[in-house]
Amino acid sequence: MKESNPFSIKERLYSFIPAFNGIKLLFKNEHNTWIHLFFMVVVILAGIIVQLSKTEWLFMALAIVIVFISELFNTALERLADKVESKFDSTIGAVKDYASAAVLVASLFAVVVGLVVFGPKLMIFIYDL
Repeated sequence: MKESNPFSIKERLYSFIPAFNGIKLLFKNEHNTWIHLFFMVVVILAGIIVQLSKTEWLFMALAIVIVFISELFNTALERLADKVESKFDSTIGAVKDYASAAVLVASLFAVVVGLVVFGPKLMIFIYDL
């Protein structure tokens, strides 16, 4: 049985290093992440301009985070699958497709949330022209 070490704030802080490295690698190696980042910045700027409510900000933040989390899991699964089997394998191909589909579903969810949040504001803007 593994010995239990006393709680250490320093050790807990060091445990964040791999997580931050994973985020860095995602932005360095995954080009689709730059697309997600671009739209995140656009949404944040638009939200500031139209002065989203706290609830609207929460929904937008949730949508953004879900997209990035799905991209992280998709990337992790793809890397692991490529390491397990470098040649084409239909089962691994299907797993990678499922993971990719999760990103698509998350992105579509984000678009729907964006339309629900920004749609009425856009209609008011258009009709006030």
